[in-house]
Amino acid sequence: MSRTVDFDTAFTEARKLHANGSFAEAEQAYRAMATPGANREIVLQALLELYLQTRRPTLAADVLVELTEEQPDSLSYYARLASLLDGLGDIDGAIAHYERLLKRQPELAAGHFNVALLYKRTLRYQDALLAYEKAASLGIDGVQEVYSNTGVLYSDMRRPAKAREMYMRALEVDPAYVPALFNLAALHEESGEREQAVALYRRIHDANPAHADSLCRLANIGKLDDRDDPLIDILLAAVQQSSNDPLAQEGLYFALGKVLDDVELYEEAFTAYTSANTLGSRRSRYDRQAAEQGFDQIIRLFDTNWLASAQTRLKDSPIFICGMYRSGSTLVEQMLGAHPAITAGGELDFLPWLIAHRLTPSPEQIESTAAPHLQPIGEEYLARVQELFPDAEHVTDKRPDNFLHLGLVRSIFPSVRIVYTHRRRQDNCLSVFFQQLGEQLGYAADLHDIDHYYRLHTRLMDHWQSSFGENIFTVDYDQLVQTPEPVLRQLLEFLGLEWDKRCLEFWRSDNTVKTASIWQVREGLHTGSSGRWQNYRAFIPDVEKLESD
Repeated sequence: MSRTVDFDTAFTEARKLHANGSFAEAEQAYRAMATPGANREIVLQALLELYLQTRRPTLAADVLVELTEEQPDSLSYYARLASLLDGLGDIDGAIAHYERLLKRQPELAAGHFNVALLYKRTLRYQDALLAYEKAASLGIDGVQEVYSNTGVLYSDMRRPAKAREMYMRALEVDPAYVPALFNLAALHEESGEREQAVALYRRIHDANPAHADSLCRLANIGKLDDRDDPLIDILLAAVQQSSNDPLAQEGLYFALGKVLDDVELYEEAFTAYTSANTLGSRRSRYDRQAAEQGFDQIIRLFDTNWLASAQTRLKDSPIFICGMYRSGSTLVEQMLGAHPAITAGGELDFLPWLIAHRLTPSPEQIESTAAPHLQPIGEEYLARVQELFPDAEHVTDKRPDNFLHLGLVRSIFPSVRIVYTHRRRQDNCLSVFFQQLGEQLGYAADLHDIDHYYRLHTRLMDHWQSSFGENIFTVDYDQLVQTPEPVLRQLLEFLGLEWDKRCLEFWRSDNTVKTASIWQVREGLHTGSSGRWQNYRAFIPDVEKLESD
């Protein structure tokens, strides 16, 4: 009895120290009491709370490890530990702890579901599939979520038929399950099936008018031609009603700007786009000086000497399509994807993921990295592409911001073929401003920040061109849409391929399109986006800055 009283008294005093902000003394007291025994778990919980409160996540993670050892079958501790490690950038550690739990409890359905989410993020697609299948087979509650997530996974793996099958399985369980309905609609969009997508988006919106994403997709899936179209008033009302959800309101403002642009109400459209970006700027910040320093560092590190010394012996010639976002890269890929020898891979995450996991910190570590270390990275990249596209002769990797990594790409693949998409600066900047690209692109919420970044990207591309221009083919967007055949003939010659007229009829192919430009490229070639920025010239603040060379 005396030991219990002693513990209760000591723990109460430690909690008082903690509550009064005497964190060092409380920590010391907790640690003194965290000895093996019946009270260890409650002490560790208090210590965890202290470390989280004082923003020491690494120590909090250490305590959670202790808690999983104290209660080795407690999913909640593993889940908190995995979330914390994930936030610290140690997703592999998070996976390892889930695997430790599942080794003890292989029938724990929720554990398989949780680790599947992490497997997917680390591009371990087959492991994620197996984990989802295991969770479903164990009778997890809400199995429709498992099926819908598996559909998204299959979509990422470029297996649309399997994705569709999984979405339908989710809807067999719950016909009103919105994530599956929305994902299935998106799949119809990617496949060019406009009517089916519209029907599903309307179904979602009719059931839940507050579902902003479905309304935004309805705005983007077609072009309005009537200023009295009821969709405009619906979007106006939705914008006002979503004031408590800034992210949803941001998307709705972008959708409103799009439909107003459709009907040539340019001043109103610009106002809507500005409101959208004002909301977006609250979630991200662009530091011009830091951006300049970052570009300077890339140019300094990837100089002629490093590029000459770090080349691997890989003979493969992968195709990368890159450039500024909204510069025409999707159009170019879809045109090339209509060629029988080329498979459109879309925006693959493999290269950025490999850089983040094999060359951290980047680009600093690059300076001391030699060819023998780069070659396995190249081999892993090729293996991952091969896994997704086992029957493809050539696969295009169309992630626009890979232009940042072209020095590394050229070193890993000396025979790489790089297709750089270039668009008139004013049109490109305006198109970025009109698109919800996410908080990762901090520059995208301000037109003049976009212009600043565009100029930095041009300087970097000039550096790559002077360093290994023989590997780069520049496609000018305006020239492509005006005279497509000669541009494509030269491009295919650069890629070592014969001319094929199907590249000119790319919209007839059954390629999927997984970018914001889905419906632009489905419309075929047109010159309507060339010089588009002139429609907004009168409404752009400090327009002379955008006009200047």
